[in-house]
Amino acid sequence: MSKRSRDILYFPLYAIFCVLSWLPLSALYVLSRLLYYIVYYVVRYRRKITRDNISKAFPEKSEQELLQIERDFYRYFTDYVVETVKLLHISDAEMRRRMEFVDTEVVDRFTREGRSVMLLLGHYGNWEWIPSLTRWCAMSDTLVSGQIYNPLHNAWFNDFFLRLRSRFGTISIAKKNTLRELLQHRRDGKASLIGFISDQSPDRHSVRYITTFMGRETAAITGYETVAKKLDMAVVYVDVEIVKRGYYRATFKLLEENPAGCAEYDIVDRYMQALESTIRRAPHAWLWSHRRWKYGRKHINNA
Repeated sequence: MSKRSRDILYFPLYAIFCVLSWLPLSALYVLSRLLYYIVYYVVRYRRKITRDNISKAFPEKSEQELLQIERDFYRYFTDYVVETVKLLHISDAEMRRRMEFVDTEVVDRFTREGRSVMLLLGHYGNWEWIPSLTRWCAMSDTLVSGQIYNPLHNAWFNDFFLRLRSRFGTISIAKKNTLRELLQHRRDGKASLIGFISDQSPDRHSVRYITTFMGRETAAITGYETVAKKLDMAVVYVDVEIVKRGYYRATFKLLEENPAGCAEYDIVDRYMQALESTIRRAPHAWLWSHRRWKYGRKHINNA
């Protein structure tokens, strides 16, 4: 299907998103509650996967406590949906009120020196609001800000999310092109400030390392560590907190200034430990509905 045909087919949905984005978030949160009942009780979206993930991550909790986390997750998930739609029409001033970045000097120190910085974060809180960091960090013509992404199977939704992610002047780099594009920025004399969301399961044939995450053996994505070492990128963890509904605080925490000197997978372990601490602080805001624990030691590819 051509792009023009896709745009025509999805125009009604896009029009609905545009109209909704003009509503204040207080009104969108009313819609979120309706969506919650539909997603959780009617569609039952990935409830089996979600329930299994939560119960295995918190074996010490009672059934009632586990059920509370599950329901809170789905309530938050629908909040995430309407907050993301709001990106189509939200002012910089409102975004700065709602998405606060703390300790930006951790990043600014490196970028002022011409060093590239890798930001590691998880599918926690509203990760689609993270690109607004360009309204907090010291940006310049010699600094490229962006994020790595996996293209979606649905081409229209892929284009839609790319548009949202460019709202604050950031670029999106397809995962397969990561090293090539970052090398090109360096050849052009530009530093990079690039976000990597690396908490999902790796491709089956890309399993290289098993770590412990949420008390379970976990196949870890490791490519970002390789990139950080090859390009001498300072590695910073983005610790996201929900201050209250619709308000977030993201704190920059330096994980490693000189990655080339680290032991293999040390950065991976530190990232996973930092993310686990974030999740355990408020479990409902992590994306429990994805199949995170698909692979184990038997799937390690030593090639």
